[in-house]
Amino acid sequence: MMANQANAKSWRENRLTSRLGLQYPIIQGPLGGLSSQQLAAAVSNYGGLGSFGAHGLKPEAIRKVIHEINALTPKPFAMNLWVSMEDEGALTSTEEAFQRSLSPLAKHIESVGGAIPSYRSYEPIRFEDQVQVLLEEGISVFSFTYGIPSKQILDEFRRQGIALVGTATTVDEAIALEQAGVDVIAASGFEAGGHRGSFLQPSEDCLTGTMALVPQVIDAVRLPVVAAGGIGDARGIVAAFALGAEGVQMGTAFLACEESGANTLHRKAILSGQAKQTALTRGFTGRLARGIKNRLLDELNQKNIEILPYPLQRALVRHLSIPAEKAGRAELLPLWAGQSANLSRCTDVYALLDTLVNEVSEIGNAVQNWSAHRQPADARE
Repeated sequence: MMANQANAKSWRENRLTSRLGLQYPIIQGPLGGLSSQQLAAAVSNYGGLGSFGAHGLKPEAIRKVIHEINALTPKPFAMNLWVSMEDEGALTSTEEAFQRSLSPLAKHIESVGGAIPSYRSYEPIRFEDQVQVLLEEGISVFSFTYGIPSKQILDEFRRQGIALVGTATTVDEAIALEQAGVDVIAASGFEAGGHRGSFLQPSEDCLTGTMALVPQVIDAVRLPVVAAGGIGDARGIVAAFALGAEGVQMGTAFLACEESGANTLHRKAILSGQAKQTALTRGFTGRLARGIKNRLLDELNQKNIEILPYPLQRALVRHLSIPAEKAGRAELLPLWAGQSANLSRCTDVYALLDTLVNEVSEIGNAVQNWSAHRQPADARE
């Protein structure tokens, strides 16, 4: 009995939980535009780390979100930003390019009763302005992707004692993050849903799977490593710890919960088996990301389709996704999901977390007992 209790504790007491102030080494993925204050607060209240993806929000909107999450939980939570806010060409993209990218979407926009958008020049949101709000609000954890903030910015977060979590999709990116002085590295395998945040090489050249990436990152750095990508249940958590990870980051499993910002069609697609096949595309946002394979994804992946740079393509596709959701047309929606989406069963965040925690402990005990029985008789004596 004592051994089982010790084993149950061992997986949740490490450098990650100590640094971030967690009871369980489970991080809810930021979920980008599908984040919600309720989900982030619920995960943090349970003892994990809730996250909110704020990269698309203006500074004052970010401030409002932080206040709303603070009103729902006294526990630590992470605010997530993208260091790289736009792709090359976003500031110089023309109306002609806009019209060419609109062309394959126009018929679908009309079919769901949407209005055909007009060209508008891009108005950027400054990463530095977003960061300033996080510093002013004194958050607990700053997680980031698509690059590394400047030394000046990182020094200011460190001065305030704010934990830094950087995202790596390759070993070289993990080494660069360690050299920059982050506290935790999230090693994101290509199984992950949505965007992964490669920054030293093009995303297409950074498609290492989680099982291969995590142990290589762990061997290359001295920091706590969080495994991300394709972890959908307790078995994935146990596997990540077997690889040497000190925590996991899960996105799609939380996306299926009613507390997330995903719409009903999106959650249904994850929970009903429609997510058995996912694919990578630049067509939804301009950056490579993984979603459920459907009509829209297939059409935008055709070779003759012109894709605007991020975030112009993202803004363009929203002119279809908003009316398509209202019309109940899931085949015309960007449906973000990772490769383990079909493992999702829970629609309630607390039920999901209960299941994960209980099953991880059960699996750990079973493995421990199996290992003991596998030893030679003289070794057990």
